[in-house]
Amino acid sequence: MRALIQRVTEAAVRVDGEVIGKIGPGLLILVCAMEGDDRAKPAALAAKISKLRIFPDDAGKMNRSLLDMDGAALIVSQFTLAADTSRGNRPGFSQAAKPDAGRALFEAFVAEMGALGIATATGAFGADMAVSLVNDGPVTIWMDV
Repeated sequence: MRALIQRVTEAAVRVDGEVIGKIGPGLLILVCAMEGDDRAKPAALAAKISKLRIFPDDAGKMNRSLLDMDGAALIVSQFTLAADTSRGNRPGFSQAAKPDAGRALFEAFVAEMGALGIATATGAFGADMAVSLVNDGPVTIWMDV
């Protein structure tokens, strides 16, 4: 699985102009299930992200995790993270998991984050979404597991 993680002070996702997911301080996590991902990947990704020390401690150093700060996660599926731009001008997405498998892995990742005690909100899988955020730092990290 692949994720783009952004530390935020707030984030929201809208479908057809209606807010369907919203968080305060925490992480906006854009997630893509990749071809060949198995059921172990969502748990591994959730464990890694939940413990990633990218929030400031009292001294201002990035020493606290999402779990440490009791932050929330807005999780949005984004198959375009699988883009292959190595040839031509149109990206290819053949490395992304097929929609049914992608949905199952996305839902498993959301469940794993929730099971860790992290408050979660989500976008709508496969929908045309408008995502807004206030990037904190900015801190943006690319992750593959």
